[in-house]
Amino acid sequence: MTQDKIVQTVWREDALTALAIRAFKGLGLPHADASDVVKVLVQADLFGLSTHGLSRIESYGERLQIAGINATPTITVQSPAAALRLVDGDNGVGPLVGMRTLQAAMEAARQCGIGMAFARGSNHFGPISPYCLFAAEQGFASIIGSNATTTIAPWGGSDARLGNSPLGFGVPNPGGDPFLLDMAMSVVARAKVRNAFKRGENIPDTWATDRAGRPTTDPGEALDGFLLPIGGHKGYGLALLVDMFAGLLSNAAYLTHVKSWVDAPDEPQNLGHFFILIDTRMLGSPQWLTERMMDFANILHESPAADPAHPVIVPGEIELKKMTKQKESGIVLEPSVVKLLQQHAAHSENLL
Repeated sequence: MTQDKIVQTVWREDALTALAIRAFKGLGLPHADASDVVKVLVQADLFGLSTHGLSRIESYGERLQIAGINATPTITVQSPAAALRLVDGDNGVGPLVGMRTLQAAMEAARQCGIGMAFARGSNHFGPISPYCLFAAEQGFASIIGSNATTTIAPWGGSDARLGNSPLGFGVPNPGGDPFLLDMAMSVVARAKVRNAFKRGENIPDTWATDRAGRPTTDPGEALDGFLLPIGGHKGYGLALLVDMFAGLLSNAAYLTHVKSWVDAPDEPQNLGHFFILIDTRMLGSPQWLTERMMDFANILHESPAADPAHPVIVPGEIELKKMTKQKESGIVLEPSVVKLLQQHAAHSENLL
C-alpha cells in the first residue's frame, strides 16, 4: 500500500477488502453480509469498473443510514420446482441479495444441470460481470440481468418509463480466461453521465437527450433528460425483455413502479434480478470445454485488425487484464471514496 500526504489511494486487494468490510459493518451490516457485498464491489474495482465498485459506498451508505436499505435483512429462498428458486431480499443491499441469488441458482444448477433464480426486494447490485466471473470459476455458464430506475423513454415516447436494465453473459474456460459480457441497455450507464457532470466535462451527443428528447452534450441536461438505448428500437426491446424477467416475473417492481434511489432514498426500490446458470460439467469434460473455448477465441483473434493498434479481442479480456494488473500493482481509488470508507470503518471500530 502506498501513501501520499493526505490519503491512501493505491491499495492491495486484501487491505482494501478488510477496510471495506469494516466500512459496511459500520453501516450496520453483519460481518458475513458485509463480506459478500465487498466481494462484488472490490471485483468491480479490479475490473476497472470504478463507477460500480466501492464508490457505491456513497449511495448505499446514505440509504443505509436513513433505513432506505435494510442493513440486517432476512433473505429467504423458496424452491417451487427442482430447477427454480425464488429469492426475497427483504430490501437488503443489492450485492448481498445478488450473491445469495447466485448461490441459489448454483444450487439448482448442480442438481438439475440448469438452474434459474429470481430475486425481488433488492437494490442496485453492482455490475453483472463479477457474478458472471464467480459463476464461471465454479464451472457455470450464465445469463444474468437486473432492472433499474427509469432513465430511458419508450421508443417514440417523451418521458422516462424504463431503466437501462443491464444484461450479462459468462462462459467458463477451465484452461484459460472465461467469456464475460456485461452491458447496459443504454449507450452508457447513467453513472458515466453523473461523473462527467461532477468533473464539469461535456459528453458525446450520442449518450443522452435533454428533457425535451433532443440530443445534448451537457451532462446536467442529460441528467434531467433520458439515456439513449443501444441500437435504437432494438435496445428498447431488449430493455423491456430484461425488465420482464427481472421485474415482472420475479414479482419485483417494474418500469415506473421502481422507486428512484435519488428521488426517494428512504423508500425500498424493490428491484428484481434473474440468474440463469448452466452446469457445463454436465455437457463435457473440462478438457473438452477448454479446447473449444480456446479455438473459439483463436478464430476471433486471428482476424486481421483494421487498426493494428487495436487487435480483435473477446469480451472480458480488457477487464481480466485490468484485474491481473491491479492484483499485482494495487487498486487505485479516488480519495473521496477512501475517505468515506475510512469514516464508516471508524464508526465500526467505535462500536466494538
